[in-house]
Amino acid sequence: MALEMKVPSPGESITEVEIAQWLVEDGDYVEKDQAVAEVDSDKATLELPAEASGIITLKAEEGDVVEVGEVVCLIDTEAKKPGSGDTSEDKPAEEEEKERQEETKDKKDSEKADAKTEEPSKSSTPKQKQDTYATGSPSPAAKKILDEKGIDSKDVKGSGRDGRVTKEDAVEAKASMGTPGTGSRGEEKKKMSMFRRKLAERLVSAKNDTAMLTTFNEVDMSPIFELRKKYKEEFKDKHGVSLGFMSFFTLAVIRALNEYPAVNSMIDGDYMVSYDYKDISIAVSGPKGLTVPVIRNAENLSFRGVEAEVKRLALRARDGKITVDEMTGGTFTITNGGVFGSMLSTPIINPPQSAILGMHNIVERPVAIDGHVEIRPIMYVALSYDHRIIDGKESVGFLVAVKEALENPEELLMGNDVKRALEL
Repeated sequence: MALEMKVPSPGESITEVEIAQWLVEDGDYVEKDQAVAEVDSDKATLELPAEASGIITLKAEEGDVVEVGEVVCLIDTEAKKPGSGDTSEDKPAEEEEKERQEETKDKKDSEKADAKTEEPSKSSTPKQKQDTYATGSPSPAAKKILDEKGIDSKDVKGSGRDGRVTKEDAVEAKASMGTPGTGSRGEEKKKMSMFRRKLAERLVSAKNDTAMLTTFNEVDMSPIFELRKKYKEEFKDKHGVSLGFMSFFTLAVIRALNEYPAVNSMIDGDYMVSYDYKDISIAVSGPKGLTVPVIRNAENLSFRGVEAEVKRLALRARDGKITVDEMTGGTFTITNGGVFGSMLSTPIINPPQSAILGMHNIVERPVAIDGHVEIRPIMYVALSYDHRIIDGKESVGFLVAVKEALENPEELLMGNDVKRALEL
């Protein structure tokens, strides 16, 4: 009995997927629940498990775009597993071996025939020797010099007899600025995955369909450095997660969203939709590219809760186990280019959201403090926003509110009770 395996629905609104990679070959025996393929949707990469044990027959090629519900392979559930002792399986193998032997014999006969037809050409050796010194060819010494310089002899005008390139010509020859060197100049053309193509489409759409503008500020990270230095070991010992920067930024963003609710809004046609909850999307770099899992109701989480959720989502994204549901929604996005060394950037809005906060690397810079120059760890931050519903006053005010909370976390994020805020 042949079982038809159809593409399951990866999530709401997804109607088609792309066969990214077959993990088995046509004719292989597969076990039930064994991953047989990886499929790309426009939001995530998912594994396709075998629905039964048997011999698999593939009905789609890698790179094919197939609709949800379409048959991509068949599984012969009555086929026995190889090595089970059924002699009926041996006959096809013997016939296959016989065919291979006949093909090998035909190949050898063909090679012998080719060798005979090539024998007359051996008599042309004297002619080949004569051609070595053809018009314009370099002398042996000149050729050696040109090879060392990476210059083709055809690009050098010879001054010798019959235009032959001499040693002096080779010494004086110079490589053209437009002449390729002797290094590899290969190229590879590879189709982008559906996930990557959809990401590109969304980013271009965000640039074209929004009135995107970016405002910048800088944050003195000294207070956060001091808190982390003092409590990070105790925090990790008790909660099993590190006290990172993301919890400070997430809670600072939540505080700023409460003050400026327009930043936590979206456009729906002629309407502006505002939310009383804060679902914070966290941009994470995964093996398939950028993914944006969502921390649900982040306004209800503590420092420990944010750090635990960030770690959980980051690990699932890294291992390729993140689901579509975990990336759906989100009312505001935080992205951290600083982990890759970015000093400053203008992040692109994650549609249909209206704003995104960009974090960057922390560098010691000279700053003026009470009329004196001091060296402080400074991070530049950027807020890209949709100017159609967020005015300049709100965007600047929002970013200033984030800056104030990060520079005075003990009072504004911890209620002047660090131990309680960190649940120590």
